[in-house]
Amino acid sequence: MATNDVVAQTEDILNIKDIEDAKATISKYARKTPLIQSMFLSRQVADANVFLKLEDMQLTGSFKFRGANNRMQHLSKEEAERGVITASAGNHAQGVALSGKLLGIDTTVVMPDEAPMMKRAATAGYGAEVDIHGATFDDAHEWMFERAKKEGKTIVDPFNDKYVMAGQGTIGLEILEDLWNVDTVLVPVGGGGLMAGIVTALKSFNPGIHVVGVQSENVHGMAESVNKGKLTYHHDDFTLADGTDVAMPGSLTYPIVDKLVDEIVLVSEDEIAQAMKDLMQRTKIFAEGAGALPTAALEAHKVDDKYIKGKNVVGLVSGGNVDLDRVSHIIDQFLTPAEKSVG
Repeated sequence: MATNDVVAQTEDILNIKDIEDAKATISKYARKTPLIQSMFLSRQVADANVFLKLEDMQLTGSFKFRGANNRMQHLSKEEAERGVITASAGNHAQGVALSGKLLGIDTTVVMPDEAPMMKRAATAGYGAEVDIHGATFDDAHEWMFERAKKEGKTIVDPFNDKYVMAGQGTIGLEILEDLWNVDTVLVPVGGGGLMAGIVTALKSFNPGIHVVGVQSENVHGMAESVNKGKLTYHHDDFTLADGTDVAMPGSLTYPIVDKLVDEIVLVSEDEIAQAMKDLMQRTKIFAEGAGALPTAALEAHKVDDKYIKGKNVVGLVSGGNVDLDRVSHIIDQFLTPAEKSVG
């Protein structure tokens, strides 16, 4: 695999060998998810060849299982015996909970008040203790550290961890396996673990791949940090993309994203909702808000046409864990009268 000087700058945090090792580690449990072409999006976004990487079909309905499983398989016997604790709005929670069930490790998950009910229920259903604490993910994240210190539990951070990033990076390897000549890849960004892993895998193979991060206008700590050149907090309001509702990126993820990602674009809440509706209606994909971010960016033409038109483009559908009442609201709000009358 080719490397360049830019990738070399971040190899001390995460490198391609870490990701290849993660692929071998999680292969017993994690699925290789499909990469499918969307004819609807290919026509809609400047005659591109648009493919969707379907991590909504991963175990627990999200990419997060990969990183959680890789981290927990690397725990020492002592760390595992103490039990693990994490913080999550829902997807990492389920990844940790299911991995704990598979590996025989007790798990505790701190979730914020804003965590969707179906994610809370699914996490508890995998056998984890669910601790609802704080209004936002960042509040829950802070409480995770306090509980870990008080109770001696082992922290499995949702993004700021080499093994977690490496697990998520296996998605990049799978994209290359199925579409080696990919030109542009769009990835949802929250704390940055997913993006750090994927961009490391892609750029290690071909530094010319244009990698785009997508965040909500309402919560975009990573974009703000990249713009300011230092870790910066950003949280204006609620976002449908609850899986990326992270106001402050990680100290390990930020430098990788800052050095390797080509651009980060922002989308509005209406654009996210429209993308969720279109994915359901036109591509039959049940995506949560975070999973719809790349589609929202494509539909709203947030990326320059020179990286899209006539190119092989991949948008990552990072997860499909969305409450049905939220889906119903989006359908009522964004379906046109003509569409509602069909059938």
